[in-house]
Amino acid sequence: MALTYKESQKIRATIPALQEHGELLVTVFYRNLLHNHPELKNLFNTANQVNGFQPRALASIILQFAKNINHIYELVPKLERICQKHCSLGVQPEHYSILGKHLIEAFSQVLGPQMTPEALQAWKRAYSILANMLIGREKQLYGSWGRWTGWRQFRVVERVPENPDICSFLLSPVDEQNLPGFMPGQYISVRVDVPGKNYKQIRQYSLSDSPRPGHYRITVKRDDGTKRKPSTASHCPYANTPGVVSNQLLDSLFAGDTIEASHPTGQFYLDTNNLSSEPVVLISAGIGATPVLSILNYIIENQPTRPVSWVHGARSDMPFHAHIAKLQKERPNFHSKVFKTHLADADLAGVTYDYDYRLDLATLSPDDLCLTRSSAEYYVCGPEQFMLETADFLESQHVDPTRIKYELFATGERAASPS
Repeated sequence: MALTYKESQKIRATIPALQEHGELLVTVFYRNLLHNHPELKNLFNTANQVNGFQPRALASIILQFAKNINHIYELVPKLERICQKHCSLGVQPEHYSILGKHLIEAFSQVLGPQMTPEALQAWKRAYSILANMLIGREKQLYGSWGRWTGWRQFRVVERVPENPDICSFLLSPVDEQNLPGFMPGQYISVRVDVPGKNYKQIRQYSLSDSPRPGHYRITVKRDDGTKRKPSTASHCPYANTPGVVSNQLLDSLFAGDTIEASHPTGQFYLDTNNLSSEPVVLISAGIGATPVLSILNYIIENQPTRPVSWVHGARSDMPFHAHIAKLQKERPNFHSKVFKTHLADADLAGVTYDYDYRLDLATLSPDDLCLTRSSAEYYVCGPEQFMLETADFLESQHVDPTRIKYELFATGERAASPS
């Protein structure tokens, strides 16, 4: 049942308070939630609680929900990303009542008198509507996955170093049952026990190869974190905390070991059910090469005459360099441009790199980016700011935004404006 006009107005009246106190509200929500339900630490990324990424992301979603309260279904694309992530984590319907209780309590605790009884009741109703939307869609997703809807044991059949900080892992199901296919570009979640903690942690890793019978491949990069500047006012010394799960995988996961993984999912992918022959431009930075490599390999194997342009930015060693160089040599419809900011003595211009500076699309020719092809498809993956800047550049070159595909994991969608 939809909100009444009065209820929607009560919610919209809380927007100024949410803009001012949203992050604090969500921080209080998570603190109380995880204190009262420590078992939910198994679902949440605790590193993103510490560095503030998760509170900022949820605060943004709540604010967008309030602003669109009269047009909730316009949020469906954003909610779809949330549902895909929730199913990857194993979120269940019963979790929503727990989350709702603590969210409403946080509204009262943080907003105080601004959260009148009428406004609080309106938010309870709005949350119920939102929760039912998410539960319904997640039920559909779980249903489409067939028998595999939880965690499944995989064995590492091969560990392949890609460069000093990156390894690929080939994972085969312990039960030896068939693996479902996936759309190139999608991800799986993996779940590990954290040494010294009484909870597990889950992280998402893009599948880094085209679908293969019998195994999946993920590629993991070591993450030492990024220290904050000493002058930064924050209780957390890291702007980006070290990669708890990624580093653990690289330090302790070897051939023969087992790991838990969930069903492939995600909205960033090449739609293999609706393929065209138009050029594809794959633009990535760092470990963002992994999902676009899956797309590349699928096209090479299934559409060998389709033009593909590979544009990548790396600090030093580009992952999969030998593979990309081989394709460049053997495939006339494949072209690559590589940017590096830290050259080694062994690097050769035109061989291991093309430009010795940060990836700059303006340096490239229109042909490199297929800008003269009005139906070319663009797939972008890398750090959030990189993806936003790339999308802005492509749009400035008159590329239709509908032809630019990327996924912002922190907030769910690119902000159209600061309003």
